[in-house]
Amino acid sequence: MRWTLKPKPSEDKIKHLAQALNVEEFVAQLLVQRGIETFEQAKNFFRPSLEHLHDPYLMKDMDKAIARIEKAIENDERILIFGDYDVDGTTAVSLVASYLSSFYPNVATYIPDRYTEGYGVSFKGIDYADDNEFSLIIALDCGIKSIDHVAYAKERNIDFIICDHHRPGDSLPEAAAVLDPKRNDCNYPYDELCGCGIGFKLIQAIGTNRNQTIEDLVPYLDLVATAIAADIVPITGENRVLAYFGLQVINNNPRPGIKALVHQIKKQKLDITDVVFIIAPRINAAGRIKHGNQAVKLLSEFDFEQAQQFASEIEQYNADRKDLDKQITKEAFEQIERNQEQNRYTTVVYQEDWHKGVIGIVASRLIETYYRPTLVFTKSGDKYAASARSVKGFDVYNALEACSEHLEQFGGHMYAAGMTLKEENYAAFKEAFELQVQKTIHPEQLIPEVEIDAEINFSDITPKLCRILKQFEPFGPMNMTPVFVTKNVIDTGYAKKLGAEEEHLKLFVKQNQSEGIAAIGFGLGNKIDLTTNQKPFQAAYCIDENEWNGKTSIQLRLKSIQ
Repeated sequence: MRWTLKPKPSEDKIKHLAQALNVEEFVAQLLVQRGIETFEQAKNFFRPSLEHLHDPYLMKDMDKAIARIEKAIENDERILIFGDYDVDGTTAVSLVASYLSSFYPNVATYIPDRYTEGYGVSFKGIDYADDNEFSLIIALDCGIKSIDHVAYAKERNIDFIICDHHRPGDSLPEAAAVLDPKRNDCNYPYDELCGCGIGFKLIQAIGTNRNQTIEDLVPYLDLVATAIAADIVPITGENRVLAYFGLQVINNNPRPGIKALVHQIKKQKLDITDVVFIIAPRINAAGRIKHGNQAVKLLSEFDFEQAQQFASEIEQYNADRKDLDKQITKEAFEQIERNQEQNRYTTVVYQEDWHKGVIGIVASRLIETYYRPTLVFTKSGDKYAASARSVKGFDVYNALEACSEHLEQFGGHMYAAGMTLKEENYAAFKEAFELQVQKTIHPEQLIPEVEIDAEINFSDITPKLCRILKQFEPFGPMNMTPVFVTKNVIDTGYAKKLGAEEEHLKLFVKQNQSEGIAAIGFGLGNKIDLTTNQKPFQAAYCIDENEWNGKTSIQLRLKSIQ
């Protein structure tokens, strides 16, 4: 681990904000590091409001999209809501379909099969629309590069409205409307929405035409918050407002499908991390193991008993997914060791029988060990298909673009992408990708980083500080949980390893004359020697609350120790 202390903003800005808010200077420093410099900005940050959401009609083509939907309703046309099979896609489809269905009956949903159709808009999906007399397809979380597909649909008198958040190519599909804040000619004030977020802006615009207020649409925000958490988009601006209110819906009055998932895990109050690690993997498991339709059925179901039935099926898919993930990860490790590829700049592995639904998770697991841009390939029909994952600060999408002569197709983001190629191009692509990464990655990016917000003493950790930090939530990219560093820490003699393989570290620590604080370090069991015999060390950590037997106490969640 390399430790990086974030640059300290100017003393004047920190002092000014600390006085305005009546908080300690290091708290003001945390806010300024997040771009919050005035009382007004701090008020908006600590008190998110639905009034902070932008007018959906500021998005390019929104007027065209609404006109086309209203025309379809007027003419009693059949509307097909099409979305990808991941969390962002299935939540978006559930959101738009359940909203439109609340006042218009001719609405159906379509999720492509991960294995027979692959990612995004498919010709099979368009044929389905044609065979079943749909004349309008609303594509969510996909479609921005589907130029041929949209043209194919047009020949069959089917219009498209595209709601996507991925980067467009050089030209756009000839759709009735293309909603994507990342379009160069779109001046929408916030361009980091996820696919479900764009879907929400669409129903917000429809709602304004029907004299609905934003409060009328709040029940849909449990889906939006789930997608924001799962798609790892920045929790800033509009996303922060949507996630904040969406979490309230999840905790207080979720739709039956989400309630059924939460019901199984028996946790009282969920935060954004719980959504990432508990709700999202289960929704994803449907598309990975069975079919994304199962997730849409769960999320669109309004009978709780039926939702519980769907949720228990999805729980089984998730258990199957875990077993596959474990097995494939083990085989991938063996392949890397066998081929002596530990010292490359990239990890690229292939086995023809690996389950396509879990290769993305396996890529993330490999990064935890080798920490470098990673691609995991499997056989898909007569092609090789891969999931890509990246390390902090390195744009894997750009690296793939530079090697695109070897690829059939690819798409995605800076940190996660998917691609297919012909079998005969695999070896050439593997080398081209390795050379491209060697050429463009900074050596430091191959060492995992702990980014530290501020240095503090244990005496600074008070109940008041914990209350303030709680108001920084929801956490996520661009608003991560603050990480602090404290020097001259000693363990009071209670250090021990925890876990089946003794992989975790439990300490009880002090600094100078401070009271002792419990600390837990997941995956830090091998660092126990640094803490013995009251040797001083420095700790990088987040401040957590630990609930045990009805009592709440402060606990440090260790990120690293030196």
